[in-house]
Amino acid sequence: MKKTFNSNGKLLLTGEYVVLDGATALAIPTKFGQSLDAKISENERIHWKSLDEKGTVWFEDFFDLKNFESKNSEKSISKILSKILQQAKKLNPDFLSENEGIQVTTKLDFPRNWGLGTSSTLINNIAQWAEVDGFALLANSFGGSGYDIAAAQNDSPILYKLKNEIPEFRKINLSWDFTDRLFFVHLNQKQHSKEGIARYKNISVEQKSIQRISDISNKLLVCYSLSDFEKLMNAHEQIISEIIKLPTVKEQLFSNYPGTIKSLGAWGGDFVLVIGNDSEMDYFRKKGFETIVPFEEMLL
Repeated sequence: MKKTFNSNGKLLLTGEYVVLDGATALAIPTKFGQSLDAKISENERIHWKSLDEKGTVWFEDFFDLKNFESKNSEKSISKILSKILQQAKKLNPDFLSENEGIQVTTKLDFPRNWGLGTSSTLINNIAQWAEVDGFALLANSFGGSGYDIAAAQNDSPILYKLKNEIPEFRKINLSWDFTDRLFFVHLNQKQHSKEGIARYKNISVEQKSIQRISDISNKLLVCYSLSDFEKLMNAHEQIISEIIKLPTVKEQLFSNYPGTIKSLGAWGGDFVLVIGNDSEMDYFRKKGFETIVPFEEMLL
């Protein structure tokens, strides 16, 4: 019997970093995600194979059915995967208790360096497979705010917050009629959110800053003009810049671009949100940033 699970990728439009301290964040699930197929095999182990968006194997290993250990435990990916499977088993002792060999194949819809949630989609797929709570599995393995798990599970934008460390979210509609002016530009490098989170945790953040970000997230639900949207994005960039004591991505890389640029997720890599029109995206192409995805092609 073959089982197939799917999870959506994610982008965090507002609330990066401060979502960890209870700020309300706006997240969107993406059309790009990851699938997981699991089927019984004659092999007496778990044979794991991960495919990229082109169908090329980028990771392969074998894991013991009892302890989920790999002989390649020095490989960081093998070590991480062992831990996720072990934590899933702790949450549901019946998971993979038949001692039958399993062939697992995961397949990404997006390049791994895009930062749309290679890890979060994997964790949510394993959670579905193991019949455990995705947020609990994330907390016990990777850690983080959990907004990416909420995006993985929902097919519309969400407002997300941690209240006493418990995830709360609701589906929302974005009634923006200016999305043809919104683009996601990839910065040609992968940003590891774990490093960004670790750095942020050493910073003391005032409650009023968290509240200002929450207010911006909520105001975006009733934002009806592009000029108001730009003001909110610029204000958000400034607040986060002051909190984490890093220059904005516009100041660092694109200081002479006339429009608004908004960092997403952990600053320093992955995608940024850019306001402009299609011809203005040539500015980025000329600088070597050729992966540009229109908002409507990204949003699920």
